Amino acid sequence: MAISPEFVTYLEDLFSVVPGTSIRRMFGGVGIFRHGLMYALAMSDGRIAMKADEQNVPDFKAEGCEEWTYEMRKSPKKSMGYWFMPERLVDDEDDFRQWAMAAFEAAVRADARKPPKQRKLKH
Repeated sequence: MAISPEFVTYLEDLFSVVPGTSIRRMFGGVGIFRHGLMYALAMSDGRIAMKADEQNVPDFKAEGCEEWTYEMRKSPKKSMGYWFMPERLVDDEDDFRQWAMAAFEAAVRADARKPPKQRKLKH
């Protein structure tokens, strides 16, 4: 299933609570970026996954969320550090903003662990 223009518009509205966010179509889905870092992604089935690490994974687990994994042909499933967000967040702007900012902060921490030449942000 392809990503519809209406779904992209919905994502732009949803993520507008996080200043500096941009939406890009990619790999049959949509990447959600801030300052060049992807901190969330949306699937063609309408689910949204947010960047997570040791600091915010417990929040996803407490909500009963599942981790998004990527499976390539002839390769085992691979964790990409994204977890599907709780559906309840789409109805609560303040909670959504908190979770989205926590996801962005996880993306910043992941970027900081990369070698200097591979970093998107200058730390």
